[in-house]
Amino acid sequence: MSLTDEAIARIRGLIQAGDLAPGSRLPPENQLAAQLGISRNSMREAVKALQFARVLDARPGDGTYVTSLAPDLLLGGLGSAVELLRDDTLLEVMEIRSMLEPAATSAAALRITADDLAELEFLLGRMRASAADAEELVRYDMDFHRTVVAATGNQSLTSVLDGLSGRTARARVWRGLLNADAAAQTLAEHQAIYDALAAGDPELARAAALLHVSSSARWLRHALAEGSAGSMVGPALDPGR
Repeated sequence: MSLTDEAIARIRGLIQAGDLAPGSRLPPENQLAAQLGISRNSMREAVKALQFARVLDARPGDGTYVTSLAPDLLLGGLGSAVELLRDDTLLEVMEIRSMLEPAATSAAALRITADDLAELEFLLGRMRASAADAEELVRYDMDFHRTVVAATGNQSLTSVLDGLSGRTARARVWRGLLNADAAAQTLAEHQAIYDALAAGDPELARAAALLHVSSSARWLRHALAEGSAGSMVGPALDPGR
């Protein structure tokens, strides 16, 4: 273990032990370095690394603070990491989704509110209206799934699945561009998920979500085998559109 890694581990230890609670200010650099028995250089490098990981927040002229440590903050960088995965690991990302998303949808069926269902119904309408525009359809698709997972009340699960969606989103765009039947199939699958959630049926919701993710994975597997997936993992969707 390098000196910087050791410094990171010791600071994390203070946070995990509750000696540095969320929102608390770190002691001055020299004081903390002496307390932990590490050099100031190692301390600086450790603080920089923990800032990058969103564990610490340096405020010029004020000091360095422990962040809220909320799941959406700490796990928010997952999407950026997923974007760097090689093309041949995209199916692994889809496999993770196939494990987590049906379970999340099942849980959502027991916890979803009337407001959540109203939002999903609105998004379904926007998806239908965008059926001819693959990129717009995918945007509302992502919002639909984010709303479903958020209905579980599990912030960590929401953050993880949100991070996994970005890369597969581009594959869904290309699916819409290459397969004229994809929009109709996507809408039917989302309608089935909505109907299961509205019925409060967790097993039906699980099955509907699994069917949806599986159909996307099946198409992607075929596209990768045919060599047509190169453009799928190109530039990210332009959020300004």
